[in-house]
Amino acid sequence: MNIQGAVLEEIGLPRPYSESKPLKVVELELDDPGPDEVLIRIRAAGLCHSDLSVVDGNRVRPTPMLLGHEASGIVEKVGSNVTDLEIGEQVTTVFLPRCGKCDNCKTDGKLPCTPGSVANNAGYLVGEHFRLHRDGKDIFHHVGVSGFATHAVLNRQSVVPIGHDVPPEIAAVLGCAVLTGGGAVINAGKPQDGDTVMIVGLGGVGMAALLTAVSLEKGKVIGVDANPEKLTRALELGASEVYTPAELAENGVKAPIVIEAAGHPRAFETAVAATGVGGTTVTVGLPSPDARSSIAPLGLTGEARTIVGSYLGSAVPARDIPVYAQLWRDGKLPVEELISGRIRLSEINDSLDKLADGQAVRQVIIFDE
Repeated sequence: MNIQGAVLEEIGLPRPYSESKPLKVVELELDDPGPDEVLIRIRAAGLCHSDLSVVDGNRVRPTPMLLGHEASGIVEKVGSNVTDLEIGEQVTTVFLPRCGKCDNCKTDGKLPCTPGSVANNAGYLVGEHFRLHRDGKDIFHHVGVSGFATHAVLNRQSVVPIGHDVPPEIAAVLGCAVLTGGGAVINAGKPQDGDTVMIVGLGGVGMAALLTAVSLEKGKVIGVDANPEKLTRALELGASEVYTPAELAENGVKAPIVIEAAGHPRAFETAVAATGVGGTTVTVGLPSPDARSSIAPLGLTGEARTIVGSYLGSAVPARDIPVYAQLWRDGKLPVEELISGRIRLSEINDSLDKLADGQAVRQVIIFDE
């Protein structure tokens, strides 16, 4: 079938993206799903820093690639081996499929699936399949999803069923921002009653972490960001206190659990410095591969502190996404507050500029029914 999708032809084009237009909305050919795959009609797709990091070259991927990894859609076809999904069912996409069989998948979300990671890094679907083509040539898949398109074929393990009562834009954001930020708090940070949770970096993932921490009602929630507007928004969403990094250091504020969600080496240093005695720093941001931070090892040993890396929120998506969906239904996790704009696919390059400038938390592409 023919589809419309936003393809990245070349990495590292200059800003503003509204002029260089790194993403081109073009017509592509999409194969039918294989035995272990599903075809979905995309209804909504979130624009995330992980997409931006491919565009600007911080996360090098093969091109041409159809970007987008945070999406929701309706199942239109299933492969012969897929027996647990119904046509017409709504699903949330997940950017790291879990085979459930490898040694990494047996760590309860701590480590990323081995075959899923191999496929993501190579730019094809699990099983080394390419389902996207243009003029007879393969187009690379973005982390098994390629959600900036009208339709997508994905491995069955890259989707999680979610009820039709969840709006498509909410369902999309659950698959990355909430899964990653919320999981950094619940799965990696594991706050106990009375624990203060600090979030350093209040983008989409950081705000999702903040919302999740507030919903747990364990203790105070502190927001940290250099952008005053994001600090104001964090207070509106339930943060007890907010600080710029400079104010944080000046006041000597510390917390037992600190989530670093900015993906920047200085933010990581800020998070480590703000972690209290015996506390845990959870780093969930994805900086450039050549980024380096400087910390004092003695502080870790002498104060018995821990640093934890959390990829995809240390999540098992099939287990965790339904939990977040139920928290949303119960009014405890207002995910809609993360959505700072609803856009069309044709506006994607302008929206990349807003994301890069820190003017947006989560912009969501809404597709016509």
